[in-house]
Amino acid sequence: MSKNDKQQALVPRLRFPEFRDAPEWNSFLLEQLKAKRHIAIGRGMVISHDDMRANPGSYPVYSSSVINDGLMGTFGDYMFDEELISWSIDGGGHFFHRPKHKFSITNVSGYIRILSDDIVCSFLAYQLQQLHASKTFDYQQKAHPSVICKIYSVLIPERAEQQKIADCLGSLDDLIAAEGRKLAALREHKKGLMQQLFPREGETRPRLRFPEFRNAGEWKPQAIEELCEILNNRRIPITSSDRAPGPYPYYGASGIVDYINDYIFDERLVLVGEDGAKWKAFEPTAFIADGKYWVNNHAHVLKPVGIIDTLLVSYLTLMDVGKYVTGTAPPKLTLKKLRAIPIPVPPLDEEQQRIANCLSFLDALIDAQTKKLDALRRHKRGLMQQLFPSPEADES
Repeated sequence: MSKNDKQQALVPRLRFPEFRDAPEWNSFLLEQLKAKRHIAIGRGMVISHDDMRANPGSYPVYSSSVINDGLMGTFGDYMFDEELISWSIDGGGHFFHRPKHKFSITNVSGYIRILSDDIVCSFLAYQLQQLHASKTFDYQQKAHPSVICKIYSVLIPERAEQQKIADCLGSLDDLIAAEGRKLAALREHKKGLMQQLFPREGETRPRLRFPEFRNAGEWKPQAIEELCEILNNRRIPITSSDRAPGPYPYYGASGIVDYINDYIFDERLVLVGEDGAKWKAFEPTAFIADGKYWVNNHAHVLKPVGIIDTLLVSYLTLMDVGKYVTGTAPPKLTLKKLRAIPIPVPPLDEEQQRIANCLSFLDALIDAQTKKLDALRRHKRGLMQQLFPSPEADES
C-alpha cells in the first residue's frame, strides 16, 4: 500500500505481542482500494427457486438473508470457485466470508474479490462485519456496491498481523460452529422425541408411551378455547418511539424483540404469534413466557386450564398450523382460527406431567446450550472491538 494513500494511522486497543512495535494501521476507503485494483466489487445474478428446481444440483446459492449464512438452496451450476466476501444488499448489508468452494450468489448480494497479496480476505471480512455493527441499513436504504464503496473505510496492517487476527477469530468461529451444531442436535432430538410422544394428526395414540401409561385410554382432541383462557384483552401495543430501555422482555409475534422498563404480565403463559407467513413456512412461533414481561398485539396470550403448557407449545410446534392461517396481506393466524385448533390431550393428568417433565429436562439442556452459544458470540463481538481500531474514537 502506498503511503500517499494513507488517510490516518491507528492501532487497536489489543495487539498481539509480536506486533506491538509494528507499523500503525492505514485507513482506506473501499473506493480507493477498488480504484487501485486491490479489490474488485460486483453483484450476483438472478437465481430464483424456479431456476434451482429446473436445474438441480449440489452447488450452494447464497442470497440476502442473514439466517443460515444466507444459504438459499442449491443449484446445478456455479458462479465462483474461489475465496470471496459477499454481503446482503437487500438484507441490511451483513458481510460473509466465503471460503474457496463452488457457489453462486443472487442479485440481492454483492461480492468483494481480493486482488492484492497485501490483503487477507478473511481479515477484511471480519473487519467489515465489525464496521457493519455501526452502520444503518434497511430495505429502503440498501447496501448497493456504489454505497458501501463510499461509506466503508477499512484499516490495513501488515499482512502477517492480518493473518494472525484472522486465524484467532477463525478459531473462535470454529468453536461457535461446533457449539451451534450441539444446539441443533439437541433441538432435532427434542423434535424427534415429540413426534413419538404425541399422536400424529388424525391418530389418538402416540407411537411412544411411558410403560405405566401403555394401557391408558386414547388421547382426545379438544379445541384450544376449551383448554385455555384467552388474555388478549390485556395486551398493549407499544410503538418503538415510546419504548424506554429496561429489564423486562417485550414479546412480539416471533419472541422477544426488545427489553423495556415496564411489564403487563407476571405469570407463566403461552404466547402464540399471529405471523401467518411463519406458520405457513412451518416456522412455529409458540413459546412459554414466564416472569414479568410485556406482550404486543402480534402474539395471542393463552393461559392453559387443565393442561400442561409445555404440551400445548410442543404440539403446536409439530402440527401443520399453517392450514389455519387466513388472508394474504399479510397472512395471519387469527384468534378465531386459533380457538378452534384441536389439541390431543392425554386422559390422565399424570401422563401429561410425565411428558412435560421429560420435555422440560430437554428444554433446560437446550437453554443452557443456547446461553453458552450466546456467551461465545458476545465474547467474539467484544474481542473484535479490541482487535480492530476505531477511526471514530481516534478522531474524537
